[in-house]
Amino acid sequence: MRIVRVLVIEDSLTIRAILESVLGHHPDIQIIGLASDVEEAKHYLEERQPDVITLDLNLPGIDGMAFLEELAQGPHAPVLVVSSSTQDKSEKSKATIKAGAFACFDKARLVHDAPRFIRVLRRAADERLKALGLLGETADA
Repeated sequence: MRIVRVLVIEDSLTIRAILESVLGHHPDIQIIGLASDVEEAKHYLEERQPDVITLDLNLPGIDGMAFLEELAQGPHAPVLVVSSSTQDKSEKSKATIKAGAFACFDKARLVHDAPRFIRVLRRAADERLKALGLLGETADA
């Protein structure tokens, strides 16, 4: 079984705990870091190289959108934006995808739509492996 390594960037303790709970129910998913801001996240990125990054947009200091644009300057793990401002088909969601996010997920739906969240996260990890040439194009997500 391949382990999906996830870096969570979220300043809310409550949402971090929800993400830990949702992700922790899957033996093939490992949280490699919990960062409350971008500066902390950069240390995890350098040291641990995640397969997927979950990113809140409303963060102290450098906000999530600015960090997403910074990440777009070079190769990086796929970013799954988890934010209350990215409901389905919202303008913010569209702008986030255009800025380079793999997908967006409304944090208010994390518990209710946990299976869908996990599917999207795994699909992001698979896309990363395809980009690195480590997963065939015909593999199931």
